[in-house]
Amino acid sequence: MTDDLLEEAAARFEEACEHTDLSEDTRERLRRPISSLKVSIPVRMDDGAMETFAGYRVRYNDTRGPAKGGIRFHPRVTAAEVTTLAFWMTFKTAVMDLPFGGGKGGVAVDPKRLSVAELERLSRGYIAAIADVIGPDIDVPAPDVATNELVMGWMVHEYGKIHRGHQPAVVTGKPIALGGIPGRSSATSDGAFQVVREVRGRVLPDANDPSVAIQGFGNAGAQLASRLAEDGWRVVAVSDSSAAVHDPGGLDVVKLREHKTDTGSLADAPVGEPLEPEALLTLEVDALVPAALEAAIHEGNAGDVRATVVFEVANGPVTAAADRILDERGVEIVPDILVNAGGVTVSWFEWIANRQGERWTEATVRARLEDRMVTETRAIVELADARGLRLRTAAYVHAVERLATAIDATGTTTLFGDGTS
Repeated sequence: MTDDLLEEAAARFEEACEHTDLSEDTRERLRRPISSLKVSIPVRMDDGAMETFAGYRVRYNDTRGPAKGGIRFHPRVTAAEVTTLAFWMTFKTAVMDLPFGGGKGGVAVDPKRLSVAELERLSRGYIAAIADVIGPDIDVPAPDVATNELVMGWMVHEYGKIHRGHQPAVVTGKPIALGGIPGRSSATSDGAFQVVREVRGRVLPDANDPSVAIQGFGNAGAQLASRLAEDGWRVVAVSDSSAAVHDPGGLDVVKLREHKTDTGSLADAPVGEPLEPEALLTLEVDALVPAALEAAIHEGNAGDVRATVVFEVANGPVTAAADRILDERGVEIVPDILVNAGGVTVSWFEWIANRQGERWTEATVRARLEDRMVTETRAIVELADARGLRLRTAAYVHAVERLATAIDATGTTTLFGDGTS
């Protein structure tokens, strides 16, 4: 991710501001992160050599509560990427009315080349480097790309060693044995499914046998494929980083998931026909679900997208330029800050349980997640219809107005007026 994408993200915020009565002071507060930390993490490799990795942690805004956001391990992690993701998290938590702000972290590393022992040393080293700027009341990390509950377990244990005490609420997405919560691993897909089901009649009113193509067959994409197939959707194409498969009549998602589990890839899948991964984005389908990395749909390919609606399960999968092209062509976009908010919502449940010393059942988690996703989806749709806005703009307006109310309540934007006199 480049600085350009951060600028694009900011442009969506500015567009939303045009539909609110935000003061210039409040806009200024939301234009920049509170803090941005870059650290160096020395790791002793298994062969005895020392390697140093760059790590980042950004707190974008904490007006509504502690910063909240994942930690990703990826070779292309940069300060700009982490800042953009923290920006999105600020609006995502506000969209869902969670008592959090926005944060994000990452390490520039290819985790596939690390042994388990090296990965553990890196994870613990990262927490040691940022321990002074995170905490249950300050900034609460979680899993993201290439990190999981095992990594979160190492991190919460390391934080406890540093601070001489058990503090499970500092990290969410942990193993259940360390204070994790049932349903966390499927939270993103469960939340996305609730959004899809809630808006289906609005965005696909005449589709009795809707087709869907899903880019990204990792945890969220694969689980969402199963939920949609069970709900009567034809999953006609899926892809991962190595391959794509296609069947206009509908793929057997169960067999695909078994193959992916057994081999780690969709290559040589037992069902469907091979497809060029990029071609998945341009199939004639009712719904397209980009569930991989950022900027999958961009100015160069947006004109070829033939879906009726795009559900953004990944963070920032549609660039601002592509957004405009799709809008002009009448393609509806259901935005990421709503669609993929199930993960952070269940992270909130985990944080609450840790703070209160409670254990939640999976049934409770699923029921409360569905209630929250449906409530906020309906609020955004109603706002869009009432003000004549696109769903993305409506989602940002929904978030901005909540953030503005919180900022104004602190008195920091009214003590000397709104800056316009």
